[in-house]
Amino acid sequence: VQLQASGGGLVQAGGSLRLSCAASRRTSSNNGMAWFRQAPGKAREFVASINWTGRTTSYADSVKGRFTISRDNAKNMMSLQMNSLEPEDTAVYYCATARSSYGSSDVTDYRYWGQGTEVTVSS
Repeated sequence: VQLQASGGGLVQAGGSLRLSCAASRRTSSNNGMAWFRQAPGKAREFVASINWTGRTTSYADSVKGRFTISRDNAKNMMSLQMNSLEPEDTAVYYCATARSSYGSSDVTDYRYWGQGTEVTVSS
C-alpha cells in the first residue's frame, strides 16, 4: 500500500487547511488509519485516528474540537480538516495505515506511512 499525503501549506493563525491522504489500493479500506505529525526537533506525535468503518475516531487533546478526521473507503481517501490553526500546529503531517481494523495513538501500530505534507502556521 502506498499513501500520498497532500494539502499542506502556509496559513495564518486562525485559518484552516484540509489534508488528504490517497491510498494506492483498497487494502486500506479494511484498516484503521491515522494522522501523525512531527515538528522540527521533536518526536512524531499522534493527531487523530479513525477505524475502518469511519464510525470511531480519536483525537489528541491538543487538536480536539479543532480538527476532524474522516475517510471515504470508496475513493480510498482519508482527510483531516484543520480549523482554528495555531503556530503550535506547525509540523510535517503524515498519514498512516494501521495493522488492524481499528485506529490507535501508538505509532508502532501502523504499517504503512505516507511521505508527509508540511503545514506552517504563522502568528
